[in-house]
Amino acid sequence: MYIPTGNEQVSIPTLSIDGSIENINVMSMHYRGLIEFCGSQNSPFMQPYVIHQGSKLEWDLEWSREDYWIPRFQGQSSNFEFTGEIVAPLGERGFYYYLSLTNKSDQHHNVELGMDGTWNETLHTINESKSMRAKKIVMESGWNHSIVFELMNEAPILSFAPMTCTSLDRVDYKETKNEVNYTLGKTYALAPGETTSLCFYWGIGLEEVGAATSAKEMFRKGSVQLKGHLKKWLQERSRTTGDQDLDEVMNINLFFNYFYATGKTIDSEEDVLVTSRSPRYYVSAAYWDRDSLLWSFPSILVTDAKRARSMLDYVFTTQQKNIGIHSRYIDGVVLEPGFELDELCAPVIALHMYLEKTGDWSYVSRSYVKDSLDLILERLEEHKHPDIYLYDTFLQPTDDPIVYQYLTYNNVLVWKVYNIVAQLCEHVSLPYSTVELHKHAQKIKEAIYNHAVIEEETGKCFAWSFDLKGNYNVYDEPPGSLQLLPYYEFCSLKEPIYQNTVQLIRSDRYEYAFKGKPFEELGCAHANHPWVLSIANSFLSGREKEARDLVLRSPMDGGIACESIDEYTGEPRTGEHFATCAGFLAFAIYQAYGIKHEKVLSYPNQEGSA
Repeated sequence: MYIPTGNEQVSIPTLSIDGSIENINVMSMHYRGLIEFCGSQNSPFMQPYVIHQGSKLEWDLEWSREDYWIPRFQGQSSNFEFTGEIVAPLGERGFYYYLSLTNKSDQHHNVELGMDGTWNETLHTINESKSMRAKKIVMESGWNHSIVFELMNEAPILSFAPMTCTSLDRVDYKETKNEVNYTLGKTYALAPGETTSLCFYWGIGLEEVGAATSAKEMFRKGSVQLKGHLKKWLQERSRTTGDQDLDEVMNINLFFNYFYATGKTIDSEEDVLVTSRSPRYYVSAAYWDRDSLLWSFPSILVTDAKRARSMLDYVFTTQQKNIGIHSRYIDGVVLEPGFELDELCAPVIALHMYLEKTGDWSYVSRSYVKDSLDLILERLEEHKHPDIYLYDTFLQPTDDPIVYQYLTYNNVLVWKVYNIVAQLCEHVSLPYSTVELHKHAQKIKEAIYNHAVIEEETGKCFAWSFDLKGNYNVYDEPPGSLQLLPYYEFCSLKEPIYQNTVQLIRSDRYEYAFKGKPFEELGCAHANHPWVLSIANSFLSGREKEARDLVLRSPMDGGIACESIDEYTGEPRTGEHFATCAGFLAFAIYQAYGIKHEKVLSYPNQEGSA
């Protein structure tokens, strides 16, 4: 199990329960993805140690999260208590690893406290991880009065560097053809009951000076100030349901989404959105409209409207030209081609959520927002049937190929989009007719009821997809479920056709219902197990009691959302560290059980400008 943490620029996805860190990463706009510093199979990237009487002590560490995000451990031996915490301070290019050792015995003991590790490989990751053909260098530097590690081609690519709160007795390093090994330690003579501590500040930069001074900046501020600022920030944004266990699931996933589905590039300092900044997720470090805007965005909007607006800025500028295309690199260039109707609708739905939450209607007056609305409406009409108010798609919400080109869920989103744009026209000057947009939306709704409603054993139901020739399929996908039709205000939970639909896809007949299994929830062909997104959907569609039971029983991925869980154990089966899913799960829990009187941090100037 891992206990991930990180901040806007540095991710630590593989902090292990033995205290070691297998790899860290940053996002690079130049390389359009993650750059990972990795250890080896036999030696992690970094690990704390305690040497006593010539041997490294072994610890059975107990872990906790302070304010749902700061990992802390405590370990006991016959003579010592060993504690540590890993803090990635806000706004800093790096993190610190704080170690503390207490002599519990009635004897004096000499010990060495420190960190060692191996830089074995540097990986470039966009869905797939590949080794970078660049040289690994370690050097002594006057900038931090210690050593600096540098990834070098014809010029430096990235560097990382340590500083400590006190001078060290041991600074050993060895550079070989394939890897760099290092040991950083200090010897202490501990009296009975005495406690000592050692803090390692790790800075990251584009080259030696940037990395060393990033560490020095944290060293100058000190761990107390850095942690205090982070704790205040976390406490302002955490939410409560009044249930401690449910709060833990909600807030861990809320912060994992915040720091792993969004971030800032190390080389251009641009805010970007991705599926996940953890390489444990199988399509990491790339952008999906749906994932970022329908799943990640709502939970960030719940707590931080300023950050939510910056997400929209990124979508309506960097990602604008390819809105609706399967996936893109973080610079907006197409990664995986293929039109997806739900992704084309996602920016408008997220925009509407932001406006409803903040009242910042003038934001729509910005030229790039208006241009994006024009583009989305134009592309929608390219996919409309010539005579019927229905819209086709090339890929389904799982990104898998369609069976039939018209999806009920997708067309509900189009209906939602036209109603939203009509509402925008009531607040902002836009070149559309409110009356005509509402009429258009109504015709879409009528077309859905005329063509998407089928007769099945439970009565009249919504088909998953259909072709206007009488063909349809009974199916559902957690990333775009028919369960969410009331959530998008298309119909009520009591609508008979809707109730019949849910009854059908949760029946024994439906192979992905996992009926009667210990962790009963909907899955699909993309991953044939219960999906965590389905648990989120249940929170939002009148099944909040069942969903609550599942999230409190399921270990998921150390409490963090994954794509699917085992129907018998609740353990992760696919898609670990699914950051945008974590966001939707946190949002869904909050919508179902959250106490809503907390203040949302708003944008300091909601007037906006063009």
